[in-house]
Amino acid sequence: MQLTLHNKKVVNAWCMYDWANSVYNLVITTTFFPIYFLGVTKSAFGEDTVPFMGRTFKNSALYDFTLVFAYLFIALLLPILTSIADTRGSKKKFMQFFCYLGGMACMGLFWFNGSNLIWGLACFVMAVIGYTGSLVFYNSYLPEIAAMEDRDKVSARGFMMGYIGSVILQLIGFGLVLHFQANGDNTSGPLFTFLLVGIWWIGFAQIPFAYLPQGGTNSQKSTKNFLTSGFIELRKVLKQVLKIGVMNWFLAAFFLYSMGVQTVMLVASMFGSKLLGLPPTKLIITLVLIQLVAVAGATLIARMSGRFGNLNVLMGIVLLWIGVCIAAYEVATLKEAGVNVEFYFYGIAVGVGFVMGGIQSLSRSTYSKLMPVTQDTASFFSFYDMTEKIAIVVGIFTFGFIDEFFGMKNSVLALILFFVLGFIALIITRRKQLKVVGYATKLTMEEITA
Repeated sequence: MQLTLHNKKVVNAWCMYDWANSVYNLVITTTFFPIYFLGVTKSAFGEDTVPFMGRTFKNSALYDFTLVFAYLFIALLLPILTSIADTRGSKKKFMQFFCYLGGMACMGLFWFNGSNLIWGLACFVMAVIGYTGSLVFYNSYLPEIAAMEDRDKVSARGFMMGYIGSVILQLIGFGLVLHFQANGDNTSGPLFTFLLVGIWWIGFAQIPFAYLPQGGTNSQKSTKNFLTSGFIELRKVLKQVLKIGVMNWFLAAFFLYSMGVQTVMLVASMFGSKLLGLPPTKLIITLVLIQLVAVAGATLIARMSGRFGNLNVLMGIVLLWIGVCIAAYEVATLKEAGVNVEFYFYGIAVGVGFVMGGIQSLSRSTYSKLMPVTQDTASFFSFYDMTEKIAIVVGIFTFGFIDEFFGMKNSVLALILFFVLGFIALIITRRKQLKVVGYATKLTMEEITA
């Protein structure tokens, strides 16, 4: 992957933060913690329902609602944080703060045993906030460190580094699980993995912290009230977005399909564990397979975007996501009929892996291409991240609500709807693109300023 960059050390250091923090997202939220949470809460309370704040919840639904709270909180907090970063040149400091918050929270999960539910959920919420809070500042560096023509490749490289790093730690965690299980201990393996995630995240983050610039100060806005200026800036960003023909429809599409993408990534292990009844060891192996396929998928999709254009490739990926969700619903139906669906689930996992990394990296780079020339990159990426976080809130809440009252299998139907609506919005985006420049092979500066 050849890049024409002015400072490769800075770019490589930026990519290393994906290596550092992706272990949280892909080792804890996707693999170990959901399985561990379902297991220890059922063991502690004797059933799948757990008491919390005066009522009982399905443990899987409570997990979903906890994610909803965390993402809603960070979505409301980000405008204030990015306002401070933009006006006071403290982008890297806030990235560091949220990194350390998330890493320490992951270490705190080492002491979660199921009966201390409040402790476990509090650490989980802090880890989510640390991860998502640091990402908005991390993402906002992309247009500063990479030229327009390199952003797809740089974004994909970051995701690939993240998947490779997370696979390494997943394998270490899997080895710990097998070691302790051989001695009759089913909890110590995940607990030591949580501890290692925090150490890995904070430790490797020192590389980007050493090379990334601090972030410039916007003197024109430094005297404004940071508690309100962030929301004022987001309103300004929204006005600019609405004036950029392709960009506003792209963000609408991104919001819709992100409800599906992020929900699948956050509940995949619970789907396999609770609905399909797969044992933890096989689930962990499957999710490692997903990460390995994701590396190849992100690389291939980045190359395809250079040949066929971002929007065309995104439309194809969303169609594949629709197929994955339909297959998941059918597999759940077969399971209810008593069919052994283990190998069907592995096939779905390969499909998820192929489209998971590609759609995230390509969405991030597409948005960075559509941004107008500005010094307020944190504000623009705050808007992007708020769009994604609110999509997660809606998607996870919908999934958890349907699971609580109608069963997890029916929650998959909502995911299909999200992807279908996202695909329709991408079709409209492409038509807007055609109307502006007369072709739909690549995003260009004409589109950005239309």
